[in-house]
Amino acid sequence: MTNQTPGRRTRIAAQRAAARKARTRNRLTLAGVAIIAVIAVIVAFVVLQGSGSSPTSRGPTPPTGQALNRVAGKVAGVPASTSDAVGAGQVTSPPKTIQGPPLTGGGHPEVLYLGAEYCPYCAAERWAMIAALSRFGTFTGLAATHSAAKDGAGHAEPFPNTPTFTFAHSQFRSRYLTFTPVETNTNIPDPSSGGYTTLQNPNAAQQALLSKYDQAYQGAIPFLDLGNRYLSVGASYDPSVLNGLTWDQIAAGLHNPSSPVAKGVLGSANYLTAAMCGLTHNQPSSACTPAVRALHGRI
Repeated sequence: MTNQTPGRRTRIAAQRAAARKARTRNRLTLAGVAIIAVIAVIVAFVVLQGSGSSPTSRGPTPPTGQALNRVAGKVAGVPASTSDAVGAGQVTSPPKTIQGPPLTGGGHPEVLYLGAEYCPYCAAERWAMIAALSRFGTFTGLAATHSAAKDGAGHAEPFPNTPTFTFAHSQFRSRYLTFTPVETNTNIPDPSSGGYTTLQNPNAAQQALLSKYDQAYQGAIPFLDLGNRYLSVGASYDPSVLNGLTWDQIAAGLHNPSSPVAKGVLGSANYLTAAMCGLTHNQPSSACTPAVRALHGRI
């Protein structure tokens, strides 16, 4: 055996100790990385579960700014000639006549809407409502959104992520009508209730109208009371015509009277306009065209 000097033996021992420390350090580092990766996966899972959605169920990104203004302008700016060409369109549930004391607000006949942002039938109907009401006045503060994909319990919604608008923070100015919207819930799932977070609550008078006229429809929404003379509950047309379309595509489709979008949305808007013309004594004439007035006899 080769003799080793005390100094050399000391250096070798130190090198071996350093190597052992390095191996230990590497094992701890690898273990730490693995633990961090596992924690990251768990956190991501908890966040997604807590939100009640997955990346694919969050829905499309609504337009904002100039893009939103462009879409809203196209909906409000459909020429009367295009709407008249659609006529009754493909409407499955036109408004019905009801009897009740006049519903007014601000010195004008009042149009009361109760709906919710998660609701796909409300999502479809809002396109028609905006097109119709814009013939009598002007909207500001509209925001784009979409219906929900799942509720707080994880149940799938029909017609998920339907592009639409919300009336929650909008204003409507008109010389002829008062529009009162109530969006009761957001499209954000609430796991604690299995539904959606509360947004706005109807007042006692609005709730009384809902209870009186919506009982036959088992509380369905959207609920639309036009001056207590006309009633519309649920979507007026098949919401599936909006499936897979963007806000821009829907708005563009409104300017083609032969498109399924125009036949659904503008057909419904024409019936709503006919009811509103019944409240305003056919004013203004730009809204209450002969084609629209002809639909009043079908209500």
